[in-house]
Amino acid sequence: MKIDTLRRIGTRLLKEISSLKKVSKTIVGVGASGDKTYQIDKLAEDIIFSGLEKSGESLSIISEEAGLKDIRGGGKRVVIDPIDGSRNAVTGIPFYCTSIAIADGNTVGDIELAYVVNLVNGDEFWAEKGKGAFLNQEKISSQQDDILYLIAYEAQVPRKDITGMMPLIAEARKTRCLGSTALDLSYLARGAISIFANPSASRGIDFAGGWLIVREAGGIFTDMKGTPIDAVELGIRKSTSLLVSGNEKLHEKALKLLDKRA
Repeated sequence: MKIDTLRRIGTRLLKEISSLKKVSKTIVGVGASGDKTYQIDKLAEDIIFSGLEKSGESLSIISEEAGLKDIRGGGKRVVIDPIDGSRNAVTGIPFYCTSIAIADGNTVGDIELAYVVNLVNGDEFWAEKGKGAFLNQEKISSQQDDILYLIAYEAQVPRKDITGMMPLIAEARKTRCLGSTALDLSYLARGAISIFANPSASRGIDFAGGWLIVREAGGIFTDMKGTPIDAVELGIRKSTSLLVSGNEKLHEKALKLLDKRA
């Protein structure tokens, strides 16, 4: 699989989704992950499947909506979140994306190609293992110093999650809860976000694309205890918490602050 294939899919996604006069709040089903499926989720997934079919490759797809699907008998894993930030999309908040990762194996560490496209402004992030990370064809790198400029986070259970993260986020100059993990991770990779944290278990489809983009940009990616997640199985089940930083010094600072949790 080449990045050009994924970029062609991204171009079609941008064209068809941006042409929607209004994103419908109609729920058309429940996805394989157990989340509600909106019309925009189904549209995006159909476009991605069509593009992958046209690639002519044998693939094993893991998608938030359809679950597991083989093309031509199966092959390399394609981990898809058709719309990451669906709730943002249907409520009119302009921050959502599509995330696609290609892996030559069953674990996070096997990811070799990743693509994330911001479906609002067209920003394209991608990475190839060993070749760096890119934003709109320009190579990017994560934050270099250890100042906590901006911490982004997810809080699936706000009362518990925010309380647990408070020693960390209290030290930030600014904080954001933006609602799209793949975009959070992609903008961290370009240095716009210092640290991203999600104390609750996250699914591989949510962070697979962002994992490689961050790593290739120079960032650090572990769970909230500082354990690397390379061996985590790719899938739609919730599997691991996330702590992601622009560099090693930032990560060490974050872990020390989180150690202050009661």
